Amino acid sequence: MSRHVAIVTDSTAYLPPRMMERHGITSVPLTVVLGDQVLEEGNEISARSLAQALQKRRSVTTSRPSPEVFAQAYRAAAEAGATGIVSLHLSSELSGTHDAAALAAKDAPVPVRVVDTGMVAMALGFCALAAAEAAEAGGTLDEAVAAAEKRASGTSAYFYVDTLDYLRRGGRIGTAQALLGSALAVKPLLELEGGRIELREKVRTASKAIARLEEIVAERAGTSHVDIAVHHLAAPERAAALADRLREKVPGLEDLHVSEVGAVIGAHTGPGLLGAVVSAR
Repeated sequence: MSRHVAIVTDSTAYLPPRMMERHGITSVPLTVVLGDQVLEEGNEISARSLAQALQKRRSVTTSRPSPEVFAQAYRAAAEAGATGIVSLHLSSELSGTHDAAALAAKDAPVPVRVVDTGMVAMALGFCALAAAEAAEAGGTLDEAVAAAEKRASGTSAYFYVDTLDYLRRGGRIGTAQALLGSALAVKPLLELEGGRIELREKVRTASKAIARLEEIVAERAGTSHVDIAVHHLAAPERAAALADRLREKVPGLEDLHVSEVGAVIGAHTGPGLLGAVVSAR
């Protein structure tokens, strides 16, 4: 689709392919390093393969896209007719992806606004959708950016992990917090706060943690019109059950997306992840 404002995001948005195609959103892949293999998220490594590697305790790390990959995406958008680009990415507190995009934007053939959404997963995806919808309505570059930023301000992300070890290894949560959770044998509930992953609550069992996650999401949604995304890694039954309960408990629910996260986020959370994103319309 050709429009004057193009939308670019990255593979951690986990937008459904049909939705990206419908709105003309381009995704730039992050990479996963599995042993001596460097693999593009979504194209060369699946969530299932990643989960199996983690369960076998294989070495897994992640890496941002290179500036040149972003440069190629910006050139392609310009060649397709875009006169401006909004490039929306996961929190700069979690990845250098935003920095790589900003470097590429300096030499792009059209103006590029690079936005650190402070989000990840469908919290980022909802921002990209808001920008795309603004562009489709004839909005300017500034208006598309404003739509994404407004969506980000009304979006919250919460998640449960079976263990904090993966987040500790990747440097995404403090060692002290991770060791405390292990020492007390508690199950952590986390949230995205200020672009960082923060420990919200410590719950004694997995079942109680997941029940509490449901409560937090329902409280956050209230009676407002919201979209919700439920994410998981190698836990489809947990995700389906949570989605069913949220359909019953959130009166203003508009769209509900259920999906498995990709390899990049999965590498830092581990199998068993269950997350929920609440985004006000």
